[in-house]
This record gives sequence, C-alpha cells and structure tokens, in this order.
Amino acid sequence: MSEWNAWIGRVEQRHDRVDEGLLARWLATFDRAAPADGTVPQGFHWCLCTPDAATARLGPDGHPLRDDSPDSFLPPVPLPRRMWASSKVEFLAPLRSGQAVRRTSRVASVTAKQGGSGSLVFVDVEHETYGDDALAVREVQSLVYRDAAPGDAPLSPPPPGEGAFDTSTWDAHHVVLPTEPLLFRYSALTFNSHRIHYDLPYARDVERYRALVVHGPLTSTLLLALAQRELGDNALKSFAFRGLSPAMCGEALHLAMRGAEAGFELGAFAADGRQVASASASV
Repeated sequence: MSEWNAWIGRVEQRHDRVDEGLLARWLATFDRAAPADGTVPQGFHWCLCTPDAATARLGPDGHPLRDDSPDSFLPPVPLPRRMWASSKVEFLAPLRSGQAVRRTSRVASVTAKQGGSGSLVFVDVEHETYGDDALAVREVQSLVYRDAAPGDAPLSPPPPGEGAFDTSTWDAHHVVLPTEPLLFRYSALTFNSHRIHYDLPYARDVERYRALVVHGPLTSTLLLALAQRELGDNALKSFAFRGLSPAMCGEALHLAMRGAEAGFELGAFAADGRQVASASASV
C-alpha cells in the first residue's frame, strides 16, 4: 500500500521500569501472588512502555491521534475502528522487579485487505523489550483498522445461544467472569483509554457491541495465567495469540488448554461455545 510506505521501518523507543507498585497492582488485578524468585509473571510486559499521549491528543475512540507528521509512529489510517488482532511472543528471559526497561518498536508492514465487513488495514509492529539491557521479550503485534459500523448494524457478537462449551477434549479448564472493575483496572494498568472497554454507550451506540469489550491482551494474560497454573512460573518459550470474536464483559469466559504436537494449544470461549481466541505455546 504505497501511501503508507513512509511508515514502514519507522522506529519508536520508550523507557520504563518494573516498578514494585505497578507490579503489586497487576498482581492484585489478577488475584495472584508474585513468583518467589523475584521475577514477574509472563504477560506483565504489556503494561510497560505504554503510549503516553496527552489527553488533548486523543481521538474520539480514546486512542492517540495519528497524523502524517514525522512524530506519528503509526500511520494515519482513516478507518476508525481499531483492534489488537494477534501477537507472536518469544519469552527470552524473565523480567525482574526493579529492572530498567527499554522497548524498541518498529513498523514492519502495512497491508490493506477487503473483508466481509468492509475495508481492513493491518499494521504489524515488531517490539523488543529489554530488562537492564538484556533482551527479555520479542513480539510481533498485529493491529487491524476497520470501517465504522453502520448506526443500524446488529449488535455484535450475537447473543449467547443454547449451546455449551465442551470441556471433555481439554486437559485443563478454568472459568473467569470479566467484570467492569477488572476491565477498568486493566485499562489503567496499560494506560489504555479505548472507550470500548469502559464507555458502554459508546461501545453499544457507536461501535455496535452488545456490551463492554474485554481487551485482547487481557484475554491473553488470562490464558498465560492458565499456562502458569499448569506448568509453573515463566515456563513458556513462545506464545501466539489470535482474536477471533469479542469477549463480553459480564459473560463467563472459558479458558482451556491441552497438549499438542508442537507444544500446547489454548483457547478462550464464550459459555455457548463461541470461540473468542485461539493460542499456541511452547516450553
């Protein structure tokens, strides 16, 4: 897509610290205890080096505005609806409490597609996160931008059906109820002001969701917590996640895990069996 070529290769660097207070709030959000060896749980890196745009520089959806200036890291894709589509994560070394953190991000590609719901633009961003100058996490994150939803579009996803999630083919299963306080706390931890996660009238009337939307990285973090319960702290070498359908606040989320030929298969499902996310992991 030639109009976005100037953004491919654009680099941004951010600095942070594995602050004890932030870690304590993260652990409280997920009702977890800290690992005994001073490391932090996998998935915590999504709360570090977050965008810090001024409030006046936020768009109607709560995300930082994008423009065609050299200071705009992401391209000014005109499609208004943004979602975190997928990530491929390599865990190279555990982060530790108190570490200085540096993240280098690079726009790897910008790709336009035509989907069943209209125009789509995918932006792939490569992130490298360092703890005390040692590479700790490498990630390729894919963002998707979509057309605005018509004002009379049916609310999505469809209401729960009569089916039920079948646990019989999975080795491990855990049910979580994403609540408004959980979504609010995760938005605060990640400095994410996307209104679909806390502003119900906006989520319903503008973006046409049935309820508040559970963050993609929040669902990923819950799946990583299931892996931690089954395999131990910081056991994963890789984790790949893809969002398939929105998870809704106030509706049970079934998390499941089983052995696979190349490691482990994980998934998140609504109560009626609708798949919310798919994931794979290796140790």
